[in-house]
Amino acid sequence: MKICLVTTFPPSTGGLSEYGFHIAEELQRNRFLSLTVLADELPPDHVEPEGFTVLRCWSFDDPGSTLRLLKALRRLKPDVVWFNLLFSTFGRNPFVAFSGLMTPLLARLGGRYTHVTLHHLMDTVELKDVGVRHEAIYRFAGTLATRMLLLANSVSVLMPGYRKILNDKYGRDNVHLRAHGILARRPEFPDFSRRGAPIHRILAFGKWGTYKRLELMIEAFNVIAAKLPETKLVIAGGDHPQAAGYTESIRRLCAGNDRIEFRGYVPEDALPGLFQSATVAVMPYSSSTGCSGVAHLACAYGVPIVSADLADFRQMAQGEELAIEFYPPGDVQGLAHCVIQLLQDSKKQQAMATQNFSAGLRMTMPNVVQKYLRHFELQQRVQTLRYVGHIRRLPRWIPSKTLLLRLMTRNSLGWARRSAVLHASWTDRDDLRLLYGDGNGRGKLNGTGTPVDGDDVVGRVGSIDGAARGVSTAGSAPDDHHRHRASSQNGDNALALNPSHECESEQTKTEQPVGEQRIIPLAAVRGNKVLGVNSEDGINGSAAGSNGSGRERTGQTLGQAGAGQRDRIVEGA
Repeated sequence: MKICLVTTFPPSTGGLSEYGFHIAEELQRNRFLSLTVLADELPPDHVEPEGFTVLRCWSFDDPGSTLRLLKALRRLKPDVVWFNLLFSTFGRNPFVAFSGLMTPLLARLGGRYTHVTLHHLMDTVELKDVGVRHEAIYRFAGTLATRMLLLANSVSVLMPGYRKILNDKYGRDNVHLRAHGILARRPEFPDFSRRGAPIHRILAFGKWGTYKRLELMIEAFNVIAAKLPETKLVIAGGDHPQAAGYTESIRRLCAGNDRIEFRGYVPEDALPGLFQSATVAVMPYSSSTGCSGVAHLACAYGVPIVSADLADFRQMAQGEELAIEFYPPGDVQGLAHCVIQLLQDSKKQQAMATQNFSAGLRMTMPNVVQKYLRHFELQQRVQTLRYVGHIRRLPRWIPSKTLLLRLMTRNSLGWARRSAVLHASWTDRDDLRLLYGDGNGRGKLNGTGTPVDGDDVVGRVGSIDGAARGVSTAGSAPDDHHRHRASSQNGDNALALNPSHECESEQTKTEQPVGEQRIIPLAAVRGNKVLGVNSEDGINGSAAGSNGSGRERTGQTLGQAGAGQRDRIVEGA
């Protein structure tokens, strides 16, 4: 698969450059992909990150960026063009920004599959906080730009509320909800020995000057320092593109205060040390423009978060199960009180840090990028089948239908034959074998089975998920039934299977109480047909025995019923 990623890219410090770098890093690891980064232009003396193919073919606030991007795409002929966008990615000038946002639509009209990852919506941005005049005109232009972006093949947003807005207001069904990701391959467990030993570091990180301002944070820190002398405020990050010189002006105001440290721009390799040494990360925002990258960086290193109580951040915390303490926006005393309470409670610090670390485990960048790739492949294969359907409906008298199909699917079929989605191989593992050498694709059964009598009753060797060991048999004689009931009641000798969550949707009659774990013994096998379980048990596997609620469960053969004593239904205790 050949992918072109359109994004700002380091060493550029434009919006989303770090996010674009981490996407490119994961794509580059996949040996079945060919990645070209179409990035913003920089001075000639810059040094490109190693290991990437970067074509710098557009510029911020350049009216010709759209044409140059389309020219590059026509030359490269990618299978997928992936846009990593803000509404201000292509320029501060509204006309340049608007023309740049037309690029996904124009690329699709040129025959390319286009996907847009949209990090915020104009419908939810507080324009007065970013210094915008003529708000009504900007709203109207933002609505048109949003409709143009939705004409790409597919769009991903990072907040559930954004997807609802695009579906309800704009009536589009090609919008997908994706996780933001923690900008790391794996989170780091919090190092509590570096926090509050003896100084508590309060971290404020971001691009400052618009809706992210430092006056509130510094005023609240003065209140905090008066009550907790062993504290220090660390301000990291540079100026927002629309607020040049803001950070330097704040630095001059705080000159002589050794409790306030300005770090400036923090390179990628210095982020672990910065976050691991912070007791709490504070987000003193007046409004939000989408999912917070700072919050996800804090999750990557297990740092508690204190944030302004904004709707987007509430939604983010609930949807991703983040540990965030909220204070009323613009309230100095509220922010100071919230931070003081957290710094005085070490148990709460550890609980919040562990919860954020746990959330980070679910949002690693490999998982996030893998879902994008799975979507791209699915869409390409759907398109391939659509071409096949068109060809098959053509009249029989049309010649060279096979050649026509090859021409129409010359790009698509390559995807169908080679998947770019990495799958773990299980077919060559010896510990995942079933009866008669059949493999187990679920990867749950870790034992092997062989027939032990003439009725093809499964004998068990090994274990299931490291659980009990033994042999469970069933036959046609009454004493065989007695032995089977005895073994199924013994947790140490029963061959059991813990049903996964995939089976929950198949329940039709009964519900299992929360916290109660069902142990379903496996039943006999007739030929290559496994004894099934009725719909009361919510699983299509083979099982017999007690369901833990006092009722009997019946195993039913998948073969022909009434074929003799050997085919009799096995009943559990």
